[in-house]
Amino acid sequence: MNYILFDGPVRNQLLPFTYTRPVADIRVGILTIREKWELYLQTTTTTVTEDYLADKYPMVELEENVMLNASYLPNNELVELIVGLEKNQAIFKDEDIIAFYTTDTQEAIDFDTYEAIEFDNDITKIEHTWEIFSKNGEAILQDFELLTKDRKSEPIPTSNNIIAPENIFIEEGAVVQFATLNASAGPIYIGKDAEIMEGSLVRGPLALCDHATLKLGAKIYGPTTIGPHSKVGGEVNNSVLFGYSNKGHDGFLGNSVIGEWCNLGADTNNSNLKNNYVEVKLWDYETERFAKTGLQFCGLMMGDHSKCGINTMFNTGTVIGVNANIFGSGFPRNFVPSYSWGGASGFTTYLTSKAFEVAKVVMARRGVAFTSQDEAILTQVFEDSKKYRKE
Repeated sequence: MNYILFDGPVRNQLLPFTYTRPVADIRVGILTIREKWELYLQTTTTTVTEDYLADKYPMVELEENVMLNASYLPNNELVELIVGLEKNQAIFKDEDIIAFYTTDTQEAIDFDTYEAIEFDNDITKIEHTWEIFSKNGEAILQDFELLTKDRKSEPIPTSNNIIAPENIFIEEGAVVQFATLNASAGPIYIGKDAEIMEGSLVRGPLALCDHATLKLGAKIYGPTTIGPHSKVGGEVNNSVLFGYSNKGHDGFLGNSVIGEWCNLGADTNNSNLKNNYVEVKLWDYETERFAKTGLQFCGLMMGDHSKCGINTMFNTGTVIGVNANIFGSGFPRNFVPSYSWGGASGFTTYLTSKAFEVAKVVMARRGVAFTSQDEAILTQVFEDSKKYRKE
């Protein structure tokens, strides 16, 4: 069967992260949403997404297709139901469509002609940016069970101080020496060729993905995900770094989500709790206003390719767009649009020519090419975000 993941109505609520990727390629837990579906289904998937993303994330449509709502995380019960779908059947959850089997083109689908199947079991849905970290604990647990089932971990070196070793899984090539790993509150997953340097203190759940690094003396509170090829030092609590991003030095990051190709300067700190302890509001691109999160703890949302200088301070509930460059003393405002250059004293527009020069150098250091597809996507983001900048 041909499976296609579609963004669904939550796409704008997941900006700035969906500026540069489909909903399916958001990382929550150990894996991206796409990687989860492909493991459960044991096949590859393609994507229905924004037109400007389609060259990099194309859709392959056959005569018969099962469409999957990418905002839902798969589980055994749901996948069993999906695999058993017949033509013109659709799975719903509280009037929200999860999956459907169609022989129609996208423009011709009429759900009034479909047989509706209600999914009554619990399921995790990611529909707001803050849910990427707030639901990360359950996602890590689900992915840990999926990835480690019937497999044996590499041995845990004896130099480490270990609590609950049965909840720790180390992949081939990983290096872990003279660290404290406490997996009593949740699993610790250490990916291929990842490294936990000496003196690190880790309390699970933790997903340290392939080729990622915890630097000397890092202090990590779960649930936290450190994506592939990322480097993290200092103190981190309940945060998700998608991949290829660095927080290499001391400083606090809490209840936050950091996209790809980001860099947090030394002693960058974010607040994750307001002084009056009230509910945190966060910029919502869908409504273009600050929205209630229902959370008392909520930190920093930073889109791809954004960076900040040393000693940067972020207020509780700050949203940074794509390719922003932030520096200087004081707190920048709680919403910084994409392609902003500056800080608390004000911003100017970060020109695409300059931003792309930096992206090429940053990506080349990790052996990744900055392609014409990347340039086209980021150029469209520049255009789409103009209305938020004072130009």
